Amino acid sequence: MRSNILQQPWRFFIFNLGIGIFVPLLMTQGALAESKQSQVITEIPTVIDSQPLSTDAKDLLSQNIENDLVVKITQIKVNTTNKGIDVILETTASEKLQIAVKSQGNNFIVDIKNAQLFLPSGNKFSQQQPAQGITAITATNFDANTIRLTVTGEAGLPVVELYDSPKEGLVFGVASAAASGQLGQQPPSQQPEPQQPPNQTQPQQPSASGDEPIELVVTGEQDGYRVPNASAATRTDTPLRDIPQSIQVIPQEVLRDQQATSTYEALKNITGLTLTGAGGANTGNVGIRFLTRGFEGNAIRNGLPTGFAANSIEVSNIERIELLKGPASVLFGEGSPGGTLNVITKQPLRDPFYAIEATVGSDDLYRGAVDLSGPLNDSKTLLYRLNTSYLDREATTDFFNNRVFFIAPVLRWDISEKTNLTLEGDYTDQKTENAVRGLPAEGTVLANPNGKIPLNRYIGETDSNQEGKTGRVGYKLEHQLSDNWSFRNAFNATFFRYSFDKLAFPVNLEDDKRTLDRIGITDYKEYYNAYNLTTDVIGKFSTGSVRHQLLFGVDLSRTDTLESSGKYTTAPSIDLFNPVYGQPLGTVVSSQYKYSSSSDTLGVYVQDQVNLTNNLKLLLGGRFDTSRSTDRDDLANTESSKSSDAFTPRFGIVYQPIEPISLYASYSRSFTPNTGQDFYGNLFEPERGTQYEVGIKADISSKLSATLAFYDLTKSNILTADPDPTHVNFQIQIGEQRSRGIELGLSGEILPGWKFYGGYAYTDAQITDDTDSSIIGKKLSNTPENSFNLWTTYEIQKGSLQGLGFGLGFFFVGDRQADLENSFKLPSYFTTDAAIFYKRGRLRTQLNFKNLFDVDYFDTALNQLRVFPGEPFTVQGTISWEF
Repeated sequence: MRSNILQQPWRFFIFNLGIGIFVPLLMTQGALAESKQSQVITEIPTVIDSQPLSTDAKDLLSQNIENDLVVKITQIKVNTTNKGIDVILETTASEKLQIAVKSQGNNFIVDIKNAQLFLPSGNKFSQQQPAQGITAITATNFDANTIRLTVTGEAGLPVVELYDSPKEGLVFGVASAAASGQLGQQPPSQQPEPQQPPNQTQPQQPSASGDEPIELVVTGEQDGYRVPNASAATRTDTPLRDIPQSIQVIPQEVLRDQQATSTYEALKNITGLTLTGAGGANTGNVGIRFLTRGFEGNAIRNGLPTGFAANSIEVSNIERIELLKGPASVLFGEGSPGGTLNVITKQPLRDPFYAIEATVGSDDLYRGAVDLSGPLNDSKTLLYRLNTSYLDREATTDFFNNRVFFIAPVLRWDISEKTNLTLEGDYTDQKTENAVRGLPAEGTVLANPNGKIPLNRYIGETDSNQEGKTGRVGYKLEHQLSDNWSFRNAFNATFFRYSFDKLAFPVNLEDDKRTLDRIGITDYKEYYNAYNLTTDVIGKFSTGSVRHQLLFGVDLSRTDTLESSGKYTTAPSIDLFNPVYGQPLGTVVSSQYKYSSSSDTLGVYVQDQVNLTNNLKLLLGGRFDTSRSTDRDDLANTESSKSSDAFTPRFGIVYQPIEPISLYASYSRSFTPNTGQDFYGNLFEPERGTQYEVGIKADISSKLSATLAFYDLTKSNILTADPDPTHVNFQIQIGEQRSRGIELGLSGEILPGWKFYGGYAYTDAQITDDTDSSIIGKKLSNTPENSFNLWTTYEIQKGSLQGLGFGLGFFFVGDRQADLENSFKLPSYFTTDAAIFYKRGRLRTQLNFKNLFDVDYFDTALNQLRVFPGEPFTVQGTISWEF
């Protein structure tokens, strides 16, 4: 990797430029750091251990994980208090620690990760009978980066409170089970926001009765815009700062504050991402297609592929959205090189939680959502979650109506302390009347002698309809083989049904620039099934002083397109400036197609996350895939098959010169199978994506982080027309496209109550090789050179107006080419969003203003006849209640 960077001067230059930009930012840490006093802990990051607590224990809410650098514990003291004892772990970096808790019998066990004992008396601590009802306290280095603290009660589990004292370190206040009633008058821990990542659980309110002995109290703000960990990049829960590739995470709190009603609206927060296909949520189209870094992206759900319809238009059960930018075939198999969008869904909570939400907005928008979760038995080994919602909306486009029903049940069974099984599913039913099909460029983004075409103009017929139904079922089985090894097996099946009838598509704009010729399509049906089975083994071990986290996995997938058929019909032309609707489609002139296909893929992958030292880390991975696909023309009764193999590597390095800074470099590849063969009968090789990336990740403060990335991404083996005039309708593989760019992202909390989420992207994406020399150097379509997004909120923290907050968002997309021929451009645009909200107890009310200044803009384009306008000014009011 090092030689590749140094041999190309521009990469070496931008690498050093990044250092020059970020180092001054670190100097602001002192100004942003908050002063602390000894108090019940509000900021120490924690994570629930993989083994569940006993029925007598309450869970500790998992909060931000800062990093895994080893923190030194230099002394352990035990002081007597009026409630029992304080166990003090002396350190100057308690805010960096990761806490995991569990219980075994009368033993209360705390695993303190990224920490080691460096005591004057050695690396073990033990004290017998430190207080009445407490048998023993022991502490030892459990492994190379974990301390295990055990407090043993005499008559039962002890009661524990966790404190953070900057002058002393980490403080555990311990009382015996018999004395737990003394703690009944302490204030309850703050109720967290309901939306938490799937590996987290809610804390319960302290019990005054003492029926539940363990009380690990955590107070303070539980939500935030900064998400420190992600799973898309490594298939393991890894700190973002340890991943040698750019990854952006949209937390649920951003979606809530913006009141996003669809995944399309959520995606505008991803730096450099643009929609492709048929526009956004206001078109009524199903499935998500997008571009990132100039190339098409992939969509997965909870780490498993589910087809292009992987991400429902509804957001009611989305916990967070992760986008791994660049190639990711090493973990997820075949896919485009732009990036991989991983939607993480909400998981069951250990404590009862119920929430309802209602939204009313412009364009007759009505939406309701319900979120229910909690235990189904007293032992809390059987948990459930149910999210359901209904959306009914119109749009600016005439005659449009969209209705979406969604439901997602989840059931988790903790079979034992080491084994759990999660069963989940979801169902989406979307019905659209008169789906938006776009408008011609002449009259919207280009001049038209007849004037401007109204952006609400509908170019179809008013009796058209389409329906998309998506169902998913699956399970995830996890088993802890030992303290360092675990096993995970997951399966999902996706069933997608799509149909439309009486759609009129544009085919030509006549010379008068007002008459649009159309063709009709009726009786279109598509059936798509996808099955994915993944098995992973994850292990942690050391070779001398070098630590490893090894991932070995096998993927098996099958997709079936059972049938896809449609019929072309004649259709009357329409006057764009004086349309007359109600004209019937004509007779059938030809059958479009009718076919079925299937594809089977087997993938084997291995990955090693290597900690050479505490501040130098490697990521090594490789994958081998073999696949076979069969296509059948059911009308002609013909069949063709193809087999292909691909090996995909990935390498990365992370160096952390100081604790808050990560410098990284990586090399990654992707592959996408090509179908067909050339004139000589040679099968086409898969398309390849190759990316070099360098960057810097910085924790500017404990709640604010930034990423600066520079990349060079090439897509090769692209099919292009055979230049030999005797090889009519054949293709060859010499096409190449390249994207180079810079991306900057910043997210978190700048000051108490002031949250920030934004970024900037520069993208230079163009065609670099093709048999048609006239298009070499042309820009890739729907990809702006410059784009920028910023969303920020402030919530008043004290006084009579506490809970009142405001939000403001700015979104800029530069002009971009609308097709590969670069025949016309979509103009740049700048929109503004705003919000005002008020939280009081469990009630939250909110007003959101989108496209505040009613800017006319265009999301995307398919061709000169189909340009899709963006949404105008809209208002949404939302009220939600938790109980």
